[in-house]
Amino acid sequence: MSKNGFFIAVTTLLILCWASLPAQAALPENFDISENYYNVYGGPDLNATLIGDNEYSRGDTVTLNIEMMNKGEITGFESENEVDIGNYVDEMLQQAEMQYEAQATTAVGILATLKSDDPNIKVKSEPQQAGTLKQGKQSSSPTKFTIEINKNASAGTYPLTLELSYQYQNNVQVGGDEFDSTTGIVTNKEVGIWYENKTQTQPVEIKVKEEPYFEVTNLTGDLYPGEGGMLRVTYKNSGEEPAKDATVRVSAADPFSTTDDQAYLGTLNAGESAVAVFDIAVDETATPKPYSLNSEILYEDADGHDQISDSVKINTEVLPARETLPGYQMVTGVAFMALAACFVLLRRKSQD
Repeated sequence: MSKNGFFIAVTTLLILCWASLPAQAALPENFDISENYYNVYGGPDLNATLIGDNEYSRGDTVTLNIEMMNKGEITGFESENEVDIGNYVDEMLQQAEMQYEAQATTAVGILATLKSDDPNIKVKSEPQQAGTLKQGKQSSSPTKFTIEINKNASAGTYPLTLELSYQYQNNVQVGGDEFDSTTGIVTNKEVGIWYENKTQTQPVEIKVKEEPYFEVTNLTGDLYPGEGGMLRVTYKNSGEEPAKDATVRVSAADPFSTTDDQAYLGTLNAGESAVAVFDIAVDETATPKPYSLNSEILYEDADGHDQISDSVKINTEVLPARETLPGYQMVTGVAFMALAACFVLLRRKSQD
């Protein structure tokens, strides 16, 4: 490595280490390599945009694609030191510093963090690395965050906060005193780059659709092993939109079975309920305990499109098998014997 390259590498490494200090910290005295020719005003300005539709259904788990653009700009230069005409070393160093200072608008090492203050919206993704973005450039690929929307979330707009942390070039100094007149360069040029931390925040809004939302609000009917039973299930449209011509379909998995898995609910406006009746058979080997049946509702939405709801749970229970009456089998046998005796007596009397 050349002497010039060595100085640049070492000095830049030192300044990058200092960048971990709090933002806007004063420049340390040992940063001064030479005279500071310019102060630059301005810096990066990141703008984030959510790509695609931002409207989702309650209960959805979705991936947000966020695109970033750096709209930063340099608003001005201020000369710190005048250069004497004919002082080639200072002239070369001044030009070099100007070239470095022009990079003050680059956002380096962007770390994007998506936050939600509403318990109905949960951010599932960790902070994402988004690379380095120069002035006027757009991210080559979107930064992705997965969110989960509570199934009980109300329709409406939910603001999220996108936090963008990065480093930017706050100041540059160059130094050197050996000038090669043949090549026109300073042969022992040193470059010191001072980085500072910056954080920008930007709101990102998502919407939860107004649509029907179904829940079971009441359940009656007893189920026993080896027997059939009638379940009466009350469904309520707790959403904001009507569900027209709604039909509910139940999925009967082991230990249940049914030959009647559908029931017509009719049109359910927001806040209205209807009762579905299902004839459910229970296997005789079923273990008495709580069970959950899945159901779904087919309906027509306000725009006339056919829709199928998310699975709606029917939480029921198989009760312990009912005990038979004491001596039931013996009583049954005696009754049959008595009937047989009566039949014989009646037959003899008829013959006499």
